Amino acid sequence: MRHIELQIRLKDWFFIFIIALFFSSLLSIYSYYLLGENIINSVFFGLLLGFDIFIFSMSFITYLNNYILPKLSKKYWLFLAITFSYLSGFLGTLLTYYLCELFKISMLDKFENNYMVFAVFIGFLTYFVAALLYQFVKMNNKKEYSERLLIDSRLKSLQRQLNPHFLFNSLNSLVELVHIDVNKTEDNLMQLSKFLRESMNEKALNSLKVELDNLQRYVYLENVRFSNKIVLHININKEYFDYKIPKFSIQLLVENAIKHGFLKSNESLNIYIDIYKNSKLEILVRNDGKEVKSSKFGIGLTNLKERLTILCNGKIELIDKKEPTYKLTIGKCNENINNG
Repeated sequence: MRHIELQIRLKDWFFIFIIALFFSSLLSIYSYYLLGENIINSVFFGLLLGFDIFIFSMSFITYLNNYILPKLSKKYWLFLAITFSYLSGFLGTLLTYYLCELFKISMLDKFENNYMVFAVFIGFLTYFVAALLYQFVKMNNKKEYSERLLIDSRLKSLQRQLNPHFLFNSLNSLVELVHIDVNKTEDNLMQLSKFLRESMNEKALNSLKVELDNLQRYVYLENVRFSNKIVLHININKEYFDYKIPKFSIQLLVENAIKHGFLKSNESLNIYIDIYKNSKLEILVRNDGKEVKSSKFGIGLTNLKERLTILCNGKIELIDKKEPTYKLTIGKCNENINNG
């Protein structure tokens, strides 16, 4: 995923262009007015200065964002941002001076006689204005990205709810079970109905209580196929039941354990879920099956990582490969991302 803070769209550039013209024109008009100079000249000078600074800023930022910053550690970003923001104001001011000389546009005497000093000053001023605009663009991009991710999360939740593999496997198992135990078949159908009903909820977040209840139904249904070889161990204090977490976040890790964890030497697959709270809510999902060969996340875990980051300011870590253990860290979750 490309860095959100490096994405500047056409409408952002248009907004920056208007701000540059407005700010430089206002500064120019005020300076000319204080010195009793012609206001018309101040407008021409201000518009030209704003345009020149904008051209340098757009050129530098576009080059930095596309070719330099993505390849560097974030610790170098601030230094480069300060340097090139300053250069935009400095070079833009010099270009304005030379264009005014060329086209005989009236300048203030103090500026004309000390244009290098003004170029240095406006360079620093440009950096501070650019820093404010950067924060605005970053927050706007994050808001829009969060909205897209929230919609995508809901769609993916709906897709997972109707996962044909799980549904077909469950129905096939029930077809076989109906010939063996009608009462148990009826019970499983009720569990499947409850599981699907809860899964059909399009909310991106669930309370821990709801998430764990549906997880237990999922494992119960899977155990029809796996002959009760999946053993779920949940350790949680009831006071955490109301905490919100991204939907299917624990279930996804349990599914992974079932899909990849079974060892021929083991009679069962034990899955341990420990939930506790330090500064943030922490969820450990561990199993005693096959060790994890690669630390690289697949599509499912990558999607979960993004949902945790955006919706709950959280993260996922693989903390033990030999005894597969994943750790979810959950911050304050907020489905209404417009408020966050």
